[in-house]
Amino acid sequence: MAEIINASVQEVEEAGIPYFIVGHVGDGNLHLGYLIDPARPEERATAERLSHQMVERALSLDGTCTGEHGIGLHKQGFLVEEAGEDAMDLMRTLKRALDPHDIMNPGKVLRI
Repeated sequence: MAEIINASVQEVEEAGIPYFIVGHVGDGNLHLGYLIDPARPEERATAERLSHQMVERALSLDGTCTGEHGIGLHKQGFLVEEAGEDAMDLMRTLKRALDPHDIMNPGKVLRI
């Protein structure tokens, strides 16, 4: 946990954007929030890059791409990297069996 926090803090400080850290550290969950100006696309791009680097680091340390908030839209590619194609195929099979009309949270977690 310390390794990912220290490396992520160093990267965001080098990027020069304000940030905050919150988390459920006892559970191993950590969130970096970036304070950016939405009118400045380069700030959003920097925040996205930093977020992706943090997730990639977590996966390289045998962590997960997500915590209690789920996958959503932004981390779908990381779920494939973390779980593998076989697991994703199984998840799609279960999704189709339980939600054949894709009405429960369509497009989130899995693209059917």
